[in-house]
Amino acid sequence: MENLISLVNKLQRACTSLGDHGEESALPTLWDSLPAIAVVGGQSSGKSSVLESIVGKDFLPRGSGIVTRRPLVLQLHKIDEGREYAEFLHLSKRKFYDFAAVRKEISDETDRETGRSKQISSVPIHLSIYSPSVVNLTLIDLPGLTKVAVEGQPDSIVQDIENMVRSFIEKPNCIILAISPANQDLATSDAIKISREVDPKGERTFGVLTKIDLMDKGTDAVDILEGKSYRLQFPWIGVVNRSQADINKSVDMIAARRREREYFANTPEYKHLAHRMGSEHLGKMLSKHLEQVIKSRIPGIQSLINKSIAELESELQRLGKPIAADSGGKLYAIMEICRIFDQIYKEHLDGVRPGGEKVYNVFDNQLPAALKRLQFDKHLSMENVRKLITEADGYQPHLIAPEQGYRRLIESCLVSIRGPAEAAVDAVHAILKELVHKAINETMELKQYPTLKVEVGNAAFDSLDRMRDESKKATLKLVDMECSYLTVDFFRKLPQDIEKGGNPTHSIFDRYNDSYLRRIGTTVLSYVNMVCATLRNSIPKSVVYCQVREAKRSLLDHFFTELGKKEAKQLSSLLDEDPAVMERRTALAKRLELYRSAQTEIDAVAWAK
Repeated sequence: MENLISLVNKLQRACTSLGDHGEESALPTLWDSLPAIAVVGGQSSGKSSVLESIVGKDFLPRGSGIVTRRPLVLQLHKIDEGREYAEFLHLSKRKFYDFAAVRKEISDETDRETGRSKQISSVPIHLSIYSPSVVNLTLIDLPGLTKVAVEGQPDSIVQDIENMVRSFIEKPNCIILAISPANQDLATSDAIKISREVDPKGERTFGVLTKIDLMDKGTDAVDILEGKSYRLQFPWIGVVNRSQADINKSVDMIAARRREREYFANTPEYKHLAHRMGSEHLGKMLSKHLEQVIKSRIPGIQSLINKSIAELESELQRLGKPIAADSGGKLYAIMEICRIFDQIYKEHLDGVRPGGEKVYNVFDNQLPAALKRLQFDKHLSMENVRKLITEADGYQPHLIAPEQGYRRLIESCLVSIRGPAEAAVDAVHAILKELVHKAINETMELKQYPTLKVEVGNAAFDSLDRMRDESKKATLKLVDMECSYLTVDFFRKLPQDIEKGGNPTHSIFDRYNDSYLRRIGTTVLSYVNMVCATLRNSIPKSVVYCQVREAKRSLLDHFFTELGKKEAKQLSSLLDEDPAVMERRTALAKRLELYRSAQTEIDAVAWAK
């Protein structure tokens, strides 16, 4: 069972070393799940004397005002034999055999954290004492509750101390050791008041009554010690500490304990309670209770550790690896991040991720709708056909067929197809840019490096702009090709007038009648519709070849070329990770180290059945 307290001691030291003090933060805390005994009392309640009596040594700073200004995690280790000594976590390689030096180091370490301004701090000091005369026990000595600020302290110090004490004792795994002086009314006890607020049923509060020997004549503390004045789940324990005169005379602790035993054994009022009074009994009882609580909490602590390790590993993986120190490592990191981005982008286009279907929608709906809106039949109205045919003839009317008129009519229609063709290119360009935004946001690694994220985005957009320009040229060439060379077979297959019973001897000017012009318009419309059908199929091919295919093949090629020319300093500037992310990763790594260490420690303990 002693292994259990030693285990918690190790875990508490690991928590402090790695920055887990149980304070509210965005990180999971192991400290709060560890059972601990917090010592609570007002100033001059005898709190320090109780701790020294349990230890059997003078080692705590003394003086007026608020002496304890940081939590002191006091870990007692029973050794079989040898000279007793103390160790501080912050001075792990040094052993203190002189306990006066321990007292001085507690004061000095407090000042290192808080300065000499008499401020308080929640960062604990860890002190381990190894002695044959102690029981295995861990206590947390908290600053004494006070009602007024002393000179040099802010007015808020009273509330600050209360808030700190409350933050420790309100946690369900905390056992409260409430120190109250017997020579004051229990109703005014600071320790009992705050303990009652966080533990109203007294299920985890131990009451300790000090200064019993200093009570007024004719009074006693029997009702309190028997639980009649204020009942707790656990029996009250009375202690008799050394007086100030004893302390000044450096009265030996062994003698003080003997005197304490004699007091309870020989005082008529307390004889029947003597077997459960005194600092020795207090230490043994607390040690036994702490062991029981730890044993009951171990399964929950294991579950918390396993869950927290999984969560921390997951978040660290999401945040990515830390930045490499050398240029080669930086270049590799950038290339690898870009490769991940490029793969995500391709997955959008290939249908693995959503978004690529919008390109097909442009070809299947937007382009046909735009071609349909051109309304060639209106463009080939009787008036427009007559106007273009007449203009094409010039001063000499055509002889057989108005070939130049046909060409002008066809060209005037086909030129208008350039608009929908360009719109299709621009629409696909907009979709490809939108998918770049999506891929960037889905590339978790880019979130680490804001500058690289911007540079990759700009490089991708520049590439898409170049691809759009090339696509526009190629697509418009398809339209221009249809304008520059007409499909002759279409016109050769048209029925001739004479085959329809026409009379070739009619005047040439009769060819400008409505029927004749209407037939020309119908023929041109048929041809233009045929060309539209062809372009409806060829424009998507051109767009896909020049834009979509190239985006998949070479979106970041130009960026990679420029990347290879950059100096180490320029590469570093691309990997200027958000300081908040760096801090978060460091904090997560420390906390993960803590939980893995805790897991190892727990696994190493052989549990008693």
